[in-house]
Amino acid sequence: MKNILLNIFAFLALCSITGCSDFLEEKSDSRLATPVTLEDNQALMDRTFNTVLSNSISGQISADEIYVTDADYGNLIYEFEKRLYTWQPSEVSSSDENDWGSCYRRINVCNTVLYNIEHYQIAGAENLRGQALALRAAIYLEAAQIYCLVYNENTAETDLGLPLRLDPDMNIPSKRSSLKETYDQIISDLKEAAMLLPSKQIALIRPSKATALGYLSRTYLFMGDYQNALEYGKQTLSINDKLIDFNSLNPSDSYPIKSMNIEVLLHSSMVYSQFLSSSMAKIPQLLYNTYDNNDLRRSIYFRFNTAQQILFKGNYSGGATRMTCLATDEVYLIVAESYARLNDIPMAMQTLNELLKTRWKTGTYIPMTANSQSEALDIILKERRKELLFRGLRWSDLKRYNRDGAGISLERMVNGTTYILPPNDLRYAIAIPEDIIKMTGMPQNPR
Repeated sequence: MKNILLNIFAFLALCSITGCSDFLEEKSDSRLATPVTLEDNQALMDRTFNTVLSNSISGQISADEIYVTDADYGNLIYEFEKRLYTWQPSEVSSSDENDWGSCYRRINVCNTVLYNIEHYQIAGAENLRGQALALRAAIYLEAAQIYCLVYNENTAETDLGLPLRLDPDMNIPSKRSSLKETYDQIISDLKEAAMLLPSKQIALIRPSKATALGYLSRTYLFMGDYQNALEYGKQTLSINDKLIDFNSLNPSDSYPIKSMNIEVLLHSSMVYSQFLSSSMAKIPQLLYNTYDNNDLRRSIYFRFNTAQQILFKGNYSGGATRMTCLATDEVYLIVAESYARLNDIPMAMQTLNELLKTRWKTGTYIPMTANSQSEALDIILKERRKELLFRGLRWSDLKRYNRDGAGISLERMVNGTTYILPPNDLRYAIAIPEDIIKMTGMPQNPR
């Protein structure tokens, strides 16, 4: 209070000397607010909440990796999370903060930096430009998994994509592109970024060449282009193929996997959600049972609460924060799956085994084998689900598996009511916030 009073007295004294009206009407130097240097714009990219630490939650809530009890469901604060969980066709976003707004806020940061580099002719900005391009592409890919249908080459030219905002000017009207245009932009940004970025950065919050290549591999996997997914996955691993030996971790730790570990290619996390909190979101028993007793992920990933319900502790954050980081374990699985899709079974299993031998107790792992493409894919996709649990990828996987004929139907019972999401349902493209549709006049996702 003393400091506040001193500040008030100082302000009144200043007014008495200069005149309050003159003081308050003093125009600020616009250069103080405009980032015109390389350092200023790098600082914009390094403000992590506005770039890598507020990723989407809608897909994680909607997928089949977790559940909440009826009691927890009743205690949820936000109605939109309940509606996401039960696959409602509309009103699945908070009016205050939602994934759509988060994605476009972060995209606008990237666009601002790209504009500043060009407009102010900032020298030596190749690395920074690459970071902005790579991150913009990653966010567009993230948004496409939530608000668009799965990529299908037969319909991508007519399926609804995202508004492709490539300029920070907020007065430019938003209109939806086609899904093909959306993915073309993602790929274009990532390819340019890969040419500009160094192989590694001084911090894992900054996209590197390996990050751009890894996202290209992920993008092509989601598209069903397995040749390119394989090629860019291999290029990623040529830069960083490190894996954590889970034998070196302490399963007794509250959170055994530490932040910024050797597997991380880009550090990123989901925005906080009560639904996804460490005590609320439960792991289905059937999913837990798929882990062998000698599989160290069984003890590294999971803990039991007092009610013997299964909770997830395998975050790549060293804490309760839910991570979405791009990491080498995912790239190994992309490469393995792509080999299998291209019918190179020996290389598919060899790649998978390179990953899995780091996840099992020393001396207990027996390399997996497969005698056919279908057998290899069955093994690899099961391991993908087990390895990448709670990484924000399952919703995308369900969409692409069903596109390819898997016929996976999701079912939940809440307070005695059964909810079902059939394969390829239009609700796999989650509804865009209604206020955005009203404000822009864009078409809503069909229902």
